[in-house]
Amino acid sequence: MAAPRTGCIELAGQRLETAWWGEGPETAPTIVLLHEGLGCVALWRNFPAQLTAATGCGVFAWSRRGYGASSPIALPRPVSYMHDEAREWLRPVLDAAGVRRCILLGHSDGGSIAAIYAGSVQDDRVRGLALLAPHFLVEEVSLAGIREARGRFLNSDLRARLARYHKDVDGAFWGWNQAWLDPAFRDWNIEAEVARIRIPMLIVQGTSDPYGTVEQLRVAQWLALGPVEGLVLDGIGHAPHLEATEATVAAVADFVHRRLGSGAQEPQNQNNAQFY
Repeated sequence: MAAPRTGCIELAGQRLETAWWGEGPETAPTIVLLHEGLGCVALWRNFPAQLTAATGCGVFAWSRRGYGASSPIALPRPVSYMHDEAREWLRPVLDAAGVRRCILLGHSDGGSIAAIYAGSVQDDRVRGLALLAPHFLVEEVSLAGIREARGRFLNSDLRARLARYHKDVDGAFWGWNQAWLDPAFRDWNIEAEVARIRIPMLIVQGTSDPYGTVEQLRVAQWLALGPVEGLVLDGIGHAPHLEATEATVAAVADFVHRRLGSGAQEPQNQNNAQFY
C-alpha cells in the first residue's frame, strides 16, 4: 500500500504531526481520523490505506498535542480534555488541513471528541460520524481497564512499546491515565452533546472490549436526534479496526458511500457482526 504523505500543522505555537492517504480535499471528500487516548498517526497502521482503497476518499490523520511527534503537553490533563480538544482545536485543524466535505472517524477518546464536536459546533463540512468504541459515559468496566493499563505501564514492556510511537511517552500515557482515574472523572459524560447530534452516526462496538460495553451504543440510539446505526462485533475488543479490519472497513465504506457518494464498496456481512 502507498505510504502516506506526512507533514505538520503549526497552530497556536504547537506542532501537530499529520498524514494524508489518497486524494486531497480539493479532489475528493475526506475521512478525518481522530485517534484513541494512547494513539497517534502511526498507530492507525494500515487502516487509513484500506479506507482509501475501499471508499475513494482521502484520509487525513493527525496526532493531538502530547502524542506521537506532536508538541508535548503539561500534566496533568484536565478532566475536560476531550471537550477542550473538540471545542478549541478540531475546527482549526480541519481549516488548516483544507478539509471540505468529510466524515469524522474517531476511535475511543477520538470518537468522544468527534461526538462532542458534532453536538457543540455547527460545521456543515461534517456529513456523518463513524465511531469505533466511543465513550459517551463512564462505565465501571472502563475504569477497571484503565487501572489495569496503569499496572501494565509500570510493570511490563508496555512503556517501551509505546515509546516507539510517542516522543513523550510518559506525557502521552499519564495524561490519559491520570485524567480517567481522577475521582472527578466518574461524573464525566457527553450525553448532552450526543442529544444535539443531528447528522447520521455509525457506531462499531466489540463485545469483548475491556473499556466499554454496548451500553455506549444504546445511549446514542436513545439520545441522538439523527439516525444511529450500530455494528456489534462478537468477541472483538477495543480496536475493531485492527482486530476485525475487514468487517470494520466494509461497514465504514458503506456508511461513507451513503453519506458522501464516494463510490465505496458494498459491505460484506461477517459471521461475527450484528447490525442494529
